[in-house]
Amino acid sequence: MFKKDPIFWWASGIFILALLLFAMTQNQLWLALMIGSYLLRPTLASLGFAKRYVDERQLSLHYRSSNIAFVVMIIACVIFAAKLNAEGNHAWEIFNMIIIIGLAVKALFNVVLAKNLREGATKIIIAAGLLITLFAGMDSLKQEFLGLIMNLMPGLAIIGLGILSRYFPRLIAVFVFLITIALEIVIFSKGLNWAQIGTAFIVGVPLLIAGVCLYLPDKSEIRVTPELCE
Repeated sequence: MFKKDPIFWWASGIFILALLLFAMTQNQLWLALMIGSYLLRPTLASLGFAKRYVDERQLSLHYRSSNIAFVVMIIACVIFAAKLNAEGNHAWEIFNMIIIIGLAVKALFNVVLAKNLREGATKIIIAAGLLITLFAGMDSLKQEFLGLIMNLMPGLAIIGLGILSRYFPRLIAVFVFLITIALEIVIFSKGLNWAQIGTAFIVGVPLLIAGVCLYLPDKSEIRVTPELCE
């Protein structure tokens, strides 16, 4: 039986809206909104916004089914990407981006949902630096040693900022914001295609979240004064 709680009515509204938009426009893309109605409850529960509407058994089922679905989706993307690549169709890069974005988002939320914001931010910055260093190194293998080192410097610098963020969180947060803006400008200056959009998302969003987490006050910084206790 369906639980007729606020989430049920919101999901029903999204489902009906998808049908109405499809009927008015005859565009099947509007039917994709039905996915939102299906995933609304588990998504809100995973983010901690609807715990009172989901019991422990439902949370366990959502967790297990979501992991299985994620693995199946990644395998399907790999198969389709390999098929298109074998046919010489560059559309395989879209599936490649989906795989990278999916894995990056899963890793990112594994850190963020731990609720240790500053420790999580440090891990995110170091991971982003390692990712940038890896991609820069792969693109620079045919260059001379000095050129290789110069291309690796931005990623290594971000790793250094991640290490220093443990000691100077808010100062590093400002640097992270500035570096994120600079990286996005550099990425999009090379052209606007799926590869650039995916790279901008993978690099920019985690760094932006890490900067916010570093700038927010840590629990240890919140002092309870006698006036507040009275």
